[in-house]
Amino acid sequence: MRRLQAFKYELRPDGQQARQMARFAGSCRFVYNKALALQKANHEAGGKFIGYVAMAKELTAWRNGRETPWLKDAPVHPLQHALKDLERAYKNFFAKRANFPRFKKKGQSDSFRYPDPKQIKLDQGNSRLFLPKLGWLRYRNSRAVLGTVKNVTVSLSGGKWFVSIQTEREVEQPVPRSTTAVGIDMGIARFATLSDGSHLEPLNSFKRHETALGKAQQAMSRKVKFSHNWKKARARVQRLHSRIGNARRDYLHKATTTISQNHAIVCIEDLQVRNMSQSAAGTTEQPGTNVRAKSGLNKAILDQGWFEFRRQLDYKLSWNGGYLIAVPSQYTSQTCPCCDHVSANNRQTQAQFRCVDCGFEDNADRVGAINVLRAGHARFACEVSGAVRPPAAGTHRGESARPG
Repeated sequence: MRRLQAFKYELRPDGQQARQMARFAGSCRFVYNKALALQKANHEAGGKFIGYVAMAKELTAWRNGRETPWLKDAPVHPLQHALKDLERAYKNFFAKRANFPRFKKKGQSDSFRYPDPKQIKLDQGNSRLFLPKLGWLRYRNSRAVLGTVKNVTVSLSGGKWFVSIQTEREVEQPVPRSTTAVGIDMGIARFATLSDGSHLEPLNSFKRHETALGKAQQAMSRKVKFSHNWKKARARVQRLHSRIGNARRDYLHKATTTISQNHAIVCIEDLQVRNMSQSAAGTTEQPGTNVRAKSGLNKAILDQGWFEFRRQLDYKLSWNGGYLIAVPSQYTSQTCPCCDHVSANNRQTQAQFRCVDCGFEDNADRVGAINVLRAGHARFACEVSGAVRPPAAGTHRGESARPG
């Protein structure tokens, strides 16, 4: 089977290369924003969507024009790929998979991509990489790059430059190491509770650094904007955000790797995180209730990284020959796994479950995980009987035989 995988490393550019990369990222951002402005103006004038081919001709005119001759200093393929990114953003908007494209801002997700592998040279033995108009760049070679290089993305994060090398290779059809199935109930007090009784404690990386981040943001707000001291304060804020994100990703990768290697089938709740973390502030005419409590809950939900946890489980289980089954989360914490009695009174506290019908008692999160596993088994049986591979997370079809 064909496997696409990305390998990310920290770059070690010299001063000239770092300045060039900042210029290239700025050029790609300029082309993206200028193309988006042109699309908006064309739409307001009653015109149709401008495709990539026509927009690429506009890019040629911009590079050869008198107003923006500096675009010639940047490699042309990353500029063209910025136009493809915009076209993809529009297609996602038309398909209702994303919001309307927005203008990019300097300092936020600065990156550019080399899509042509013929222009890229990788020398792993000497820990260096050749990119057009940048030359040979050193990188921190923490692991070997496997497969054939397809494209390279250079990005700026926390004041450091990184390179992501996407490769393609053929691997044997994976066979699961284990034959067990497990259900997972996501939460805040417990990050993940498994149906076998084990659980993962939450990391709460944002909460750990919230005080330091607040002080850094307050110090930044007191500086004159764009002054030298303001830039130093902003760099401190960026480093804290980078530390929070790195800690969360590291924790999620370790957790998902362990689960995907020890279980062949993982059943998880189909949580709509965006809906769960919506603000309760309301409007001026109709103000919301319990706004402060809901704000704290939203912050705690987003600090867990539930969507990233599910995304990583999806592809890691696929790599290991397993399956991820997403089931509806309704009533999973209110259904008794012994007598199937469904009642809100079964869970009178956040942590304890006690069935009002048969008297069964257990931890509420574990009961939820057991019900998720039962619903997942029902869905898996339906898929297997229909000779269809169980759907991956986010692409499942229909509803389970029972809500949990």
